[in-house]
Amino acid sequence: MAYCEYLADRVRNSLKGNKIGFEEKKMFGTLSFFVDEKLCVGVSGEELLVRIPPEDQDKYLQNKDCRLLDDSGKSMKGFLLINAEAVDMDEDLDKWVKRCLEFNPKAKSGKKKRSM
Repeated sequence: MAYCEYLADRVRNSLKGNKIGFEEKKMFGTLSFFVDEKLCVGVSGEELLVRIPPEDQDKYLQNKDCRLLDDSGKSMKGFLLINAEAVDMDEDLDKWVKRCLEFNPKAKSGKKKRSM
């Protein structure tokens, strides 16, 4: 599945507007934005992929515009997909990006492969 280039550009602009350094990686059909070597936010198809505190996810899931990221039948705690209509306005997108940035310092890094 391809990701929405327009939404990706908007996420880039939001991160730059927050004066945040980031790295982009294409993974599993998504474009992921890493901050401090940790997945922070991304674009999956037409949806925004957000990483938030796992203990807050139930609060956000009460919103019809949010759903859990489900990877092959296994949901991933703290990762939500936000439908495109919910982030159509820049202010709404920026709110989600800021939530991700606030959580990023507390988020755990992915497991790194050890070189031999």
